[in-house]
Amino acid sequence: MKTALIAAAFAVVLTPIAAFADDENAKCTDAAKDTWLSIDAVKAKAEAAGYTKIKKVKVEGTCYEVYAFDKDGKKAEVLFNPSTGEKAGDEAGQN
Repeated sequence: MKTALIAAAFAVVLTPIAAFADDENAKCTDAAKDTWLSIDAVKAKAEAAGYTKIKKVKVEGTCYEVYAFDKDGKKAEVLFNPSTGEKAGDEAGQN
């Protein structure tokens, strides 16, 4: 019983860490950075995908990470492929 509780505690603690690590190591493209879309082009793609009030766009590994609000008005951190502008993943609902 004690072992099960310890294992459950580790799972609760390590799950957010693993999710954060996956985001940092996300791989969106193999293309050279000089071929990537501009930040303005990615902002336009994010807006076309329904994201509003874009606060920031930054490079995260081989992705662009867009900080904005989703269609429900919730904060969203969204990864976009910098070569195609397609959505590659997200952490929607972060407040």
